[in-house]
Amino acid sequence: MLKKTLDISTSPHIFKGRSTNQIMKNVVWALLPVVFFSVYSFGINALLVIATATFASVFTEHVLCKISKKETTVGDYSAVITGILLGLTLPPSFPLWMAFIGGVIGIALGKYIFGGLGYNVFNPALVARAVLQAAFPVAITTWHPAFLPDRFSSVASSVLTLPFMEPKFDAISGATPLAAFKFDGITTSTAELAFGQISGSAGETSAVIIILGGLYLIARNMMNWRIPVAVLTSAFVLSGILYLINSEIYPSPWFMLFSGGLMLGAVFMATDMVSSPITPIGLWIYGGIIGILTIVIRVWGGLSEGVMYSILLANAISPHIDSVIKNRVYGTQQKMKAA
Repeated sequence: MLKKTLDISTSPHIFKGRSTNQIMKNVVWALLPVVFFSVYSFGINALLVIATATFASVFTEHVLCKISKKETTVGDYSAVITGILLGLTLPPSFPLWMAFIGGVIGIALGKYIFGGLGYNVFNPALVARAVLQAAFPVAITTWHPAFLPDRFSSVASSVLTLPFMEPKFDAISGATPLAAFKFDGITTSTAELAFGQISGSAGETSAVIIILGGLYLIARNMMNWRIPVAVLTSAFVLSGILYLINSEIYPSPWFMLFSGGLMLGAVFMATDMVSSPITPIGLWIYGGIIGILTIVIRVWGGLSEGVMYSILLANAISPHIDSVIKNRVYGTQQKMKAA
């Protein structure tokens, strides 16, 4: 007779788990279509900028681990994600030496200084982008046209600028749809915005592909859907109210959703597990703050875009959201106040 042993243990009963490496690898897979479309739109320029930012991020993380006499952590793909996201937030004609500096800053200042993966307060890619915008405001606001006929056979002179030399830009496109509307009152159709027929940062021109990448991660339970939904809903509602008040001054909510970096920020940056809240209600509040701040900065701020600063500010208050909004332990109830 076969004897079987019955194992009895306390909860939680975990049958299958996903490691950090698996989650990060899937995020990379979700980002690859965005990268491919960026290269398709802007050619070799976008490929070089994204590759340089990614190499700098991975290289910096490896070097810092070696200096600290720790096992290298480049295999968890987090540095790869930082580099790809940074490259996607930069103009395709951005000088490579500046992109390299951005990758170093993203890992060293945005991640490693806090203790590495799992301890960073802010999204590392956005920390790097914020520093680059402060250090190189002209280069980071100079745009390259999309779908040029020679985009796969030539490289913009600004991309190959020598380190610490002032770049010379050619084939400048003028302004992004957000800047064109804010400063010139020129609107862009929703179809052009959604399907990437515009100029802008490398990752701003593929809203539909970004959404598909987010849906892939949500379907695999590797992204909390509440954050992007809260960001996009709050941005849509506020911009919709303003549009109803005066459609001649304020753009439509669809324009606000599909223009700029809102879609990339909502799906791939605001959802950073380390720098976002952990409670369901906290996630709604966090996402709502990002969406509202983005519209406020776009409409009343001096800049045409506000996604980066909105996410960084929300990252800063994320721990405070968690301290105020706490999950109730199952089986307990709040104490009744005395009448």
